[in-house]
Amino acid sequence: MDRFIISNEHYSYTMILKSELRKILRSQREAIERRKPGVTRQDLIRVKPLHNFAIIISGIRRCGKSTLLVQSMKREEEFYYLNFEDPRLADFEIRDIEMLEEAFSEEFHEADLYYFDEIQNISGWESYVRYLLENEKKVVITGSNASLLSRELGTKLTGRNLRIELFPFSYHEYLEYMEREDSADSFGEYLASGGFPEYLRTEMDEVLQNLLLDIIARDIIFRNPVKNPHIVTEIAVYLLGNTSREFTLSKLQKIFSAIGSVTTIASYVDLLEDAYIIFTLPRFSYSQKTRQINPKKVYAIDNGLIRANSIQFSDDSGRFLENHVFLELRKRYRELFYFREKGECDFLVKEKTKITKAIQVCYELTTRNKKREIEGLTEAMEYFGLDVGYILTLDQEEDILVAGKRISVIPARKFEY
Repeated sequence: MDRFIISNEHYSYTMILKSELRKILRSQREAIERRKPGVTRQDLIRVKPLHNFAIIISGIRRCGKSTLLVQSMKREEEFYYLNFEDPRLADFEIRDIEMLEEAFSEEFHEADLYYFDEIQNISGWESYVRYLLENEKKVVITGSNASLLSRELGTKLTGRNLRIELFPFSYHEYLEYMEREDSADSFGEYLASGGFPEYLRTEMDEVLQNLLLDIIARDIIFRNPVKNPHIVTEIAVYLLGNTSREFTLSKLQKIFSAIGSVTTIASYVDLLEDAYIIFTLPRFSYSQKTRQINPKKVYAIDNGLIRANSIQFSDDSGRFLENHVFLELRKRYRELFYFREKGECDFLVKEKTKITKAIQVCYELTTRNKKREIEGLTEAMEYFGLDVGYILTLDQEEDILVAGKRISVIPARKFEY
C-alpha cells in the first residue's frame, strides 16, 4: 500500500509514504523538463539563489510565478523541487520533512538549491526554510498571499529573505507574448486585455471571472474565518468596478449593510489586498492618523480582471490607463500617495523621506480638461518643491512651462518609471 492510517480512540490521521512521495517528485520533475519556458519574465534577473537568504516570489494566482520558477530552474544543473499545490500532497505535513529530504536524495543528485511552489499550503513551513538556510542551502519559494507570507517570514526569517512581487505581464512582456510591435494601438489593446497569460491565450472572459472566484475561495475563504463569504465576492466586484476612485469603509458598510461593523468591512478589504486582487492608495498627509481616516483610492491587479468582472467599467479607457500607471509605480516604489487639496494629483512618489515625483494621468489632454489637470499637478509640485511634473497620456508628447515649472507630457508606455 502507498498509504497507511494510524488511529486509536483519541485521533486518526493519514500519512503519506516515501514511495508515494518519490513518485510525486519524479512526475513533477518530468513535467518541468517537458515545459517550455515561455516569455522570459523581466523579474528573472532578480531571481538569484543565495546562501543564507530565501528568495520569496509572491503574487496573485495565475500571474506566472510557477513559470518564473521554471525559467530559473532551467539555468541550474542540480536542484530539488516540490509544488505543494499538487492534490496528491493533501496529506503532507511539516512532520514529513525528514522523509522529503530522504526522497530528494534518493531520487536526484545531491543539491544545495531548493525550489518550493505555493509553500504556504504547509503549516510551519518557515521553520523548515530556516533549517535549510542554517545548513547552507539556497531556497527559492512562491506564495499567493502577501500577508500570510509576511507574518511567517517575520517570526522565523527576519533579515533572511529577499522579496520579489510578481505581477501579470507588463506591456513589453505582452508585446513579446502576443508577437506585436510597440504602438499606441497595441498599448490600447493591452490596456483593455490586461496581462494574465491564460486570458491572452484564450481571450475568454470566463477565464478571468473564474480566476476571481478561485482566488477568493482558495486564498481568502479557505484560509480565514470569513462569516459572509458571498459578500467578500460582492465587495471585490464593487471595488474592481470603482478602480481609481475614492472609497471609505463607512460607505462600504452602508452599501453592504448585511455586515454589521466597519471593522469587519476593513478585514475583508485587507484580505482582498493580501490576495493581490486590489491595492489601496492613501491620500497624502504628514500625519499617519490622518492618512488612516481620509478616503483611500482603490486600484486593481489587472485591467482584464476589472473588465471581465465589472459591467460599468468596460469602456472607460482613462481609468484603465490610470490603473496601468499605478501598477507600474507599485512595482517600483514602496510609498505612493494621491494628493488632494484645492485640486487633485493622481500619484506622488515618496523615496526615503521626500516626495520625488508628482504624476497626473490623462488619457487625452484637451482644451476642456487641460486647465484642471495642470492646476492639480502644479499645486502638488509647489507643495513639495518640485520643478518637474508629469502628465502621462495614451500617445501625446510635449513640454509645457507653467510659472517656471516644467510639465512633461509623455505617453505612459514611454515613461521611465
